[in-house]
Amino acid sequence: MTVDLFAGIPVRDHATAAAWYERLLGAPPAFRPNDVEAVWELAEHRYVYIEVRPERAGYAMHTVFVSDFDARIAEIAERGLEPAERETYSNGVRKAIFRDPDGNEIGFGAAPA
Repeated sequence: MTVDLFAGIPVRDHATAAAWYERLLGAPPAFRPNDVEAVWELAEHRYVYIEVRPERAGYAMHTVFVSDFDARIAEIAERGLEPAERETYSNGVRKAIFRDPDGNEIGFGAAPA
């Protein structure tokens, strides 16, 4: 069974949000289905997309678990973004939380070091 995931992030301004997510994710969108959406493929069949929906902007919360946590956070920092928060849970799981210009939260998490 194949499972596709499209995780949506409502934003106020398409151009501002698209530029920020390009910096965060390190690549331009995989595709733009229309003038108000942009889609990035994080892994096969797993996507995150922005959509202009000003009335809902700022309320998204997504966490992406990665195996290259330290390298990924360092690469994002090289592109000029720093986490708003860093957490390490009692079980050792780590998380770096970024907030886009609208306040949407996208985190990267990893298993204990």
